[in-house]
Amino acid sequence: MLAQGLRPDSVTFIGVLSACSRAGLVERGYRYFESMSRDHGILPIHDHYTCMIDLDFIHKMPFPPDAVGWATLLSSCRVHSNLEVGKWAAESLLDLEPTNPAGYILLSSIYAAKGKWNTVAQLRRGMREKGLRKDPGCSWIKFKNKLYIFSADDFSSPYYDQIYAELEKLNEKMIQMGYVPDASSVLHDVEELEKIKMLGHHSERLAIAFGLIFIPRHCPIRIVKNLRVCRDCHNATKYISKITQREILVRDAVRFHLFKDGACSCGDFW
Repeated sequence: MLAQGLRPDSVTFIGVLSACSRAGLVERGYRYFESMSRDHGILPIHDHYTCMIDLDFIHKMPFPPDAVGWATLLSSCRVHSNLEVGKWAAESLLDLEPTNPAGYILLSSIYAAKGKWNTVAQLRRGMREKGLRKDPGCSWIKFKNKLYIFSADDFSSPYYDQIYAELEKLNEKMIQMGYVPDASSVLHDVEELEKIKMLGHHSERLAIAFGLIFIPRHCPIRIVKNLRVCRDCHNATKYISKITQREILVRDAVRFHLFKDGACSCGDFW
């Protein structure tokens, strides 16, 4: 834009900072952020700060983060298992939006990853007492102008026997290639083997298996999920794309993921 003599505006910088955030380009993002006011006379607003948010940055903001900002920090704490900062972010989010279940859910996942199941149970009780509930995860895929919707451990499809057989076959090949299940994504206090079984039947894996069976090989498999793809399913889908030599496009609640030949377009940063 600058080379063509075009002047970036506030919206331009939201796009640029968001791209840097999604790609993990922290230093470049800081340079663009600083250039907003210094070189272009643009004062940052909440949206710009949300793209840049981390613990140090919050203390430098001229105003407190909004709900999106606290949720962003809390989501980051879940990825990095930072319980102390996560508690602070969750409390701040719930102060602003006490009826938003996201604070409870994200904080529960941090406690669950650390094996603090009593605290997880307390958070779930708190949600029930306030009448809050988590949206159940589901994934869908289109085939011959018909939508096929899957939930976790779903046996409602008339093709469920083929789907589960396909998953079993893929799982054996994945393990041979070095795949190790990440049970930290399971927010239930059950035995490790049960957690691994639950991971293998997440909704996006059922939809992917359906696509592998019915979508022609020359076509990409396109999946949509209403929630964020868990870390284990993200890793598993990379293996599946390598094993099957298929392109798998997943649109989750955060971004698009293009899985191809064992890698994802997000660079494992989402």
